[in-house]
Amino acid sequence: MPELLIITVVVLALAFDYINGFHDTANAIATSVSTRALPPRVAVWMAASLNFLGAMYSTGVAKTIGGDLVKSAQMINQQVIIAALIGAIFWNLLTWWYGIPSSSSHALVGGVVGAVLASIGINGLKMQGIIKIVLSLVISPVLAMLSGLIIMIALFWIFGRMSPSNINSKFKRMQILSAAMMSFSHGSNDAQKAMGIITLALVSGGYLTTLEVPTWVKLSAALAMGLGTAAGGWRIIKTMGGKIFKLEPISGFAADLNSAIVIFTATLLHLPVSTTHVVSGSIMGVGTAKRVNAVRWGVAQQMLIAWILTIPCTALVSAIGYKIISLF
Repeated sequence: MPELLIITVVVLALAFDYINGFHDTANAIATSVSTRALPPRVAVWMAASLNFLGAMYSTGVAKTIGGDLVKSAQMINQQVIIAALIGAIFWNLLTWWYGIPSSSSHALVGGVVGAVLASIGINGLKMQGIIKIVLSLVISPVLAMLSGLIIMIALFWIFGRMSPSNINSKFKRMQILSAAMMSFSHGSNDAQKAMGIITLALVSGGYLTTLEVPTWVKLSAALAMGLGTAAGGWRIIKTMGGKIFKLEPISGFAADLNSAIVIFTATLLHLPVSTTHVVSGSIMGVGTAKRVNAVRWGVAQQMLIAWILTIPCTALVSAIGYKIISLF
């Protein structure tokens, strides 16, 4: 029975990682696809390959996820982690179906919080760690919006005297580089969340004594992320690529470059961030640099509502899931 439970956790965590991949494909390639810098299929496979490589980069974020949400791995069981993953997967699939960019990171945090509250109560949560994670999730898109605004203004100042056709031609080529950077940084942060959950489950079940991520966990999570990215998340690509702000090659380059810098900096600091939030913030900042009313704030408002609802909704689903699982 314990072996069956740990296998279930691993399968669900990798399923979450796979869904995260196709749910968040838009983060890496939406701008380059919308400006036609890259053909969609080429962009997806490039993103998949670099997501895999990025996922193998480090495990600092995985340790944060595994160690900063609960006070002790020994305080929870596999049923708690299974319920947490069910809540996160449910929300990811729901928002993907409706084409709403939402945060897989928020969904996972909400899932863990809800399942732990339903099982052992608030005493099982590491509040200081949760506050640190939530702050990194909340502050990162704001920083991305501000830095995106600054980068776009700088590019306007440097290249403003060039003809639009010349600028578009140059930045279409440069978008390939910025999309590659974005894909690598996305893998370096997002895939580690599944690694952290699997490692937490292994420590909880007594299979590991520390939160050091095994090589097989790194490889399997990286592969799941890469395969999910290769599947493509076309519904959300349409929203990210055109419904927030009509992107041009120079603004697409600025958004990708800015997002990659913000996300990879968070990875180096071992902080989980929402790549969806960061990219959306970057696009809004870049759009605002052109003019404030160029951004479709109505779409941004819908996304904001989804973001606010993510943690409480996944927490509720996971709490209900735990209560059902515990009956068996």
